[in-house]
Amino acid sequence: MDSVDGAASKIASAIGEPARARILYCLMDDRARTSTELAAVANVGASTASAHLDRLLKARLLKVVAQGRNRYHSLAGPEVGRVLEGLSAIAGTMSPKFIPSTPTRLRAARSCYDHIAGNLGVRLHDRLLKLEWISQTGKEGVYAISAKGRGKLMEIGIDAGELEGRRRRLACGCLDWSERRSHIGGSLGAAILTLALRRKWLLRDPDGRSLATTASGRREFRRHFGIDPSN
Repeated sequence: MDSVDGAASKIASAIGEPARARILYCLMDDRARTSTELAAVANVGASTASAHLDRLLKARLLKVVAQGRNRYHSLAGPEVGRVLEGLSAIAGTMSPKFIPSTPTRLRAARSCYDHIAGNLGVRLHDRLLKLEWISQTGKEGVYAISAKGRGKLMEIGIDAGELEGRRRRLACGCLDWSERRSHIGGSLGAAILTLALRRKWLLRDPDGRSLATTASGRREFRRHFGIDPSN
């Protein structure tokens, strides 16, 4: 095994190449990106970007998630972000800000198969974790519903026990293509969207995937989840 100084030297070397450093700092906003996007950020060709990403993955600075036809890269964990923040503080620089190009209506809220995506879906995912209605299992991005969560879900009309009896994955993070962060998927995500549509908290766009929040929906999302969909 490498000594601490040897291992640290290898990690520093992986960060130290300018194109790789640009890739890492681009990912500091906690949003995943494809190799094509990161190649543009690093100002290198596709094959060179692939080599850089492989180096960063081997150094355990990045992780990758396959979503459909794409592979999305993000920082391996908060400890990587803390190292980069420390380096940027010494350097006196700031990382670039993520600017989405998705149309506003689709970015705000839309359906992703049978669950809520877009900004509302991502905020719902984060809120369920913060409220401790769901908790991490041993597998990244896969969640269990807590005892607290079962009670709270039952209050709004969702039977967690019934969801747990299905063959489908109970609750999981589904990488959002506009926000580049996870929204809530699985049986739980589908149950929340079904409930929101049935109670007219959300209305489907008849000609597309976008979801409009009603006045009662804004009130109920605030009451049950502490989320204001209008923000």
